[in-house]
Amino acid sequence: MLLEADTLIYDNDQQRVTAAGSVQIEYSGNRIVAQRVTYDRKTGRVIASGNVELVDRQGTKIYSDEVDITEDFRDGFVNALRVETADKTYFAAESAERRNGILTTFNNGVYTACEPCEEKPNKPPIWRVKAQRIIWNGEAKTVRFERAKFELFGLPIAYVPYFTIPDPTVKRKSGFLIPGIGYESELGASLTVPYYLALSPTYDALFKGTYYGRQGFLGDVQWRQQFNNGQYEVRIAGIHQQSPDAFRLYDRLGRPIENVDSSATNRGMIGTKGQFKINPRWTFGWDVMVQSDKNFSRTYEIEGYDKIVRRNEAYLTGLNDRNYFDLRLMKFDVQETHLDNLSTGAENPSARDPKQPWVLPSLDYTKTVENVAGGQIRFDMNMTGISRSRQDIAVADGRNDPPGVSVGDVYRVSGIEGETGRVTAEAEWKREIVTGNGFIVTPLLHVRGDGIYSNPSAASVAAVNAMAGDLNGLAYSHDPALAYSGVEADIRSSYFRPMATAGLEFRWPWLFAGANSSHVFEPMAQIFVRPNEAYGRTLDIPNEDAQSFVFDAATLFERDKFSGYDRVEGGTRANLGVRYTGSFWSGWGATGIFGQSYHLAGDNSFASPDLVNVGAYSGLETDSSDFVALFGVTSPTGFSVSASGRFDEQTFETRRAELKTGFTVGRLTTSTRFAYIQKQPLYGFTEDRQELTVSGKFDFNENWSAFASGTHDFVQSRLVRNSIGFQYDDECFTYSMTFTQVRPTDQKESLSVGFNIAFRTIGDFGSSSNALDQ
Repeated sequence: MLLEADTLIYDNDQQRVTAAGSVQIEYSGNRIVAQRVTYDRKTGRVIASGNVELVDRQGTKIYSDEVDITEDFRDGFVNALRVETADKTYFAAESAERRNGILTTFNNGVYTACEPCEEKPNKPPIWRVKAQRIIWNGEAKTVRFERAKFELFGLPIAYVPYFTIPDPTVKRKSGFLIPGIGYESELGASLTVPYYLALSPTYDALFKGTYYGRQGFLGDVQWRQQFNNGQYEVRIAGIHQQSPDAFRLYDRLGRPIENVDSSATNRGMIGTKGQFKINPRWTFGWDVMVQSDKNFSRTYEIEGYDKIVRRNEAYLTGLNDRNYFDLRLMKFDVQETHLDNLSTGAENPSARDPKQPWVLPSLDYTKTVENVAGGQIRFDMNMTGISRSRQDIAVADGRNDPPGVSVGDVYRVSGIEGETGRVTAEAEWKREIVTGNGFIVTPLLHVRGDGIYSNPSAASVAAVNAMAGDLNGLAYSHDPALAYSGVEADIRSSYFRPMATAGLEFRWPWLFAGANSSHVFEPMAQIFVRPNEAYGRTLDIPNEDAQSFVFDAATLFERDKFSGYDRVEGGTRANLGVRYTGSFWSGWGATGIFGQSYHLAGDNSFASPDLVNVGAYSGLETDSSDFVALFGVTSPTGFSVSASGRFDEQTFETRRAELKTGFTVGRLTTSTRFAYIQKQPLYGFTEDRQELTVSGKFDFNENWSAFASGTHDFVQSRLVRNSIGFQYDDECFTYSMTFTQVRPTDQKESLSVGFNIAFRTIGDFGSSSNALDQ
């Protein structure tokens, strides 16, 4: 024991020791600070008085005018006290009693997790719980409130006979969690009651029951378990719907679609996720869900399983130095509202989910080796196997008719029914050389080989042949020798597609520096010499991973501008442009790119449509490409703007444009995004697309804020989505409320109201909370 005091008095007759004046005592990790402390050696009691501060070995601080405790700090009695725990939670009471070093009872107590106001200590905290008795059990790690009254901003809002919460040191404790409420148009008002079961330090379970005013009771169970090298979870949910007709589909004019069952009565799901470290280099994991229909988890917002496009997968990855390995088995699901006719089994032509493939497997391997002939060489390998039970075809006008459409209604075969596969191996060497006059020269050599297998069904063969006929009928080729070939009677099921590239890049950066700014202009030129793309006019080769293609300033200087392995660029091409970077003394900055691409020799791969017409209207299908440009400005005051676009090489007409802005001034933060894409009929878009999204947030002070956002579709001339809300947030309390309206093209307008109240150490209450992590 360490004792410090101005005066120390020994009373041998009464067997008392008294320390007076600036007393400090430290004993077995506990500490007392007071004006006077008396130790009764007969009873083993310690009585401290005068601005007493007691700190136990856990860091809990007790403030009072007088404290009566045992010498080992196990038992005691305190009048008019305040308690501050190490986790910044606070108790106050008229009196308190501690027994057996475990149980502390506060009489007429108050509890909060809000720090006292420094300027106004007597001001009520944002929230507090007043109770006739508060019983803090240090062994069971619980805090029980009896005859409790909940106050918010000093006003009583609820009375509870009793309730129990984990004590501030506990992160996981079995018991009922804070309920949640919400509202959705199709589901009605809802009330969720969760029960958390902490079975051990390594596994737990969460049981949630939700009652929806229109649909009935939803049961939801989640199990989690953690190991030294990973963790997994299993989740099961289900409901017997009372009103399936609430999900009825509607056409573009708002009329209900007849003879289409909107939803089943019994719906449910089971899902599991996991990830384990086999060793420091290798990781194995999975994320799999099975559900009664394709939209259950999204409709009922089953957390972690409610994405609109979901990838079920099992994977093995490895990473070591500059080597990377990734092996995956995948099945894609689309949680959509386009449902088939459940009564007749008829297919809804707009549905995407039935056309999604199995990927068995997808393999990627990359290895990079430095200092090879003064440069760097990179090896890449990709293997993909795909199986699809229903072909994914469409015509340019949006209809989904069987083969035999008229000229002008060109097919897009996004997915072949049957089995397809591809193995790709490639190697690229490049070296950067800086010359004495400031040129940066980068030579490049690249070789690649693709082995392709295709086994289409009879329906897909007919679709491919119909597409070939339509393309030839549209006069894509005036030379019969250059006509597009479909699938012949003797179907060729395997292809080998080699490609070799020799490239050279020149950069010549120029620096202009002034007193208040610096500017770097960097003219760039590239040339890539290649043979023609093998089988460039054969439509039987599927395109699964290179369907999304955008030519803009970001892809101007790419060696191969296709987005995936299923297409390869052939022919000789040059890319010319200039890059700019500006920096100003006041903190402003600017960047820009402008350029054009030129097809010099051989066949132009972007003018050779594949099964999805990926090169159509890309801006690269002509010998001189469209111009592409990007310019952006940033400021130290929070303002930023960027504009990018693609413009016709002859008329400079805008083909594609995007404008983004961000602005922060004082308490206001805003952002806007406008996108324009000219129609691309052969690519599946028969109308121009224009959309504007605006969002903003205003902070009234450090705690209160309001926010809003909206998305307007100029083609449909309507606001497709808008939301508005407000939020209060501080160190102990958060409240937010949001109103959201969504206007889909095939359903009636939906309205959702969400709110969330979070009390630190007590829990969340509202329409969105992660109960397992509380």
